[in-house]
Amino acid sequence: MFNEDIFNFNIDNIKNDLAIEGMYITEQDINLYKQFANNEIDMPNLINTIKSEIV
Repeated sequence: MFNEDIFNFNIDNIKNDLAIEGMYITEQDINLYKQFANNEIDMPNLINTIKSEIV
């Protein structure tokens, strides 16, 4: 498991960093990363899911 407070803090920082570059992260993205942090999804599936969203 992971620390939800630290995770949210880090996500807020990442959102701010990406916004500076004109990129935005969605709640769907955050939920996907939470699944990864909880070992509910592995790296190959995470990558494939992200790729399928881009196309």
